[in-house]
Amino acid sequence: MATRRRLVVLSGGSAANNLIDVFTTLCQDNGRGLDFIIPISDNGGSTSEILRVFGGPGIGDVRSRLVRLVPEETENSELQAIKRLLGHRLASCRQEARMEWLEIVEGTHKLWTGISSEKRELLRSFFNLINLEILKRSRPGSSFNFSTASTGNLFLTGARIFFGSFESAIYLFRSITGVPDNIQVIPAINSNFAHHIAAGLEDGTVITGQNQISHPSPPASGIPQVFFPPITPVTPSDSEAEEEEVEDANLPGSLAELRKQNIAFSKHDEAELTSRIERVWYINPYGQEIRPPANPKAISSLNHAEAVIYSIGSLYTSLAPILVLKNIAQAIKGCPSHTPKILLLNGSHDRETSPDCASFTGTSFVKAIVRAITGDPDTARWRDYVTHVIFLEGNGAPKVNIDELKARGVEPVRVYGRRHPDGEGKGMLYDSVPLLSALGAILGKARGRKPETRRNTVDGLQLANGAEKNGNGHGLGNVHGLGNARTVNGAGR
Repeated sequence: MATRRRLVVLSGGSAANNLIDVFTTLCQDNGRGLDFIIPISDNGGSTSEILRVFGGPGIGDVRSRLVRLVPEETENSELQAIKRLLGHRLASCRQEARMEWLEIVEGTHKLWTGISSEKRELLRSFFNLINLEILKRSRPGSSFNFSTASTGNLFLTGARIFFGSFESAIYLFRSITGVPDNIQVIPAINSNFAHHIAAGLEDGTVITGQNQISHPSPPASGIPQVFFPPITPVTPSDSEAEEEEVEDANLPGSLAELRKQNIAFSKHDEAELTSRIERVWYINPYGQEIRPPANPKAISSLNHAEAVIYSIGSLYTSLAPILVLKNIAQAIKGCPSHTPKILLLNGSHDRETSPDCASFTGTSFVKAIVRAITGDPDTARWRDYVTHVIFLEGNGAPKVNIDELKARGVEPVRVYGRRHPDGEGKGMLYDSVPLLSALGAILGKARGRKPETRRNTVDGLQLANGAEKNGNGHGLGNVHGLGNARTVNGAGR
């Protein structure tokens, strides 16, 4: 990996995708690289079916980020056609999805329109390979379920199987889709095997599997599962017909929760947890705790970080699976003292901060991050791991106690955003313009230079010219002190 200055973003999939333009803008025309470190513990949606049949890393979040990074403002219509193909989801009806998949494999689907023959055949070769592997693994009563399957997930899986390397599959995806050379997508663990997580709640409940923690398939989990082994071995008589267990990619004896299909789940209708999450850890297929090493590329990225950003997203299933890995703590703490380590606080609560979300504050988020990294947030020096918290205020957004954060050496930075379209109490959304101003000011101050977006500064933070506008014509607002917090005023939309 090149040793250029790097902006390192730790995140999951869909939530952080909304801020990609902010991150890429910070890295334009200044020689700065942009690295996304993404967990591979996803086991929900169509990824769960790939894990069941093929095993391997959870690729959903990586694929989501790669598709989002494909350049949009381009006259290359073929590139946009490839993006549509690899960003496509098959029909929800199982039979319709299977027929649609066959059209893609055979090259007759309308999604192939606009893709040249040489690139079509290159892409089809990996679709054909994964289709052959699916047929080889098909058994009566156990066939691959194509319902809502992501074509990008299937392409990456075919490439991973062909190369024997997930990182090589990512490289191929980037090369075909034109992801800029200064941007890297780095799986948190470099592995061809599945890595699952578990969450321990304060009441002693243990939930296994990322999907069951964040977006459980019905029935909702969160209630302890107790297994009672038989008192004496049960030996079937010769006359009993023994039911043949269908073999899949999971090892015999693997936890049932890790073997189930999680294709159908809701991100909106979620039952609260029975108790707060205390910590997250990795488990082997039998439920025993393990601690895998982080991808060496992730460690190298952190070693060359100009800034580390903990992005918005699920606290315990997007950030924690990265932070608990071996060697991550040393890499983050080992960054130079002037390196900003910035938490972008979520604009709303989710199942993972329940129950009693209202009392889960910005301080709670930082404490959870420090606990994941060090294991002991009470004795750790928080500023070694989080230096700034950028946050939104109002409409159900997590509350921030400015004095608590400053007492721990963490600087709060408030930005104005916009209300969530779902309505009252549903949280806030970041506006890219004031967020970009705040991040630019923090980076400029850290380097002892003026902010990088050609503004003046007040106490090291950016003072935007209200008359100046960005490329979309939005006013950039002002940055000024408000109490003990920094405030970035942006134009409402």
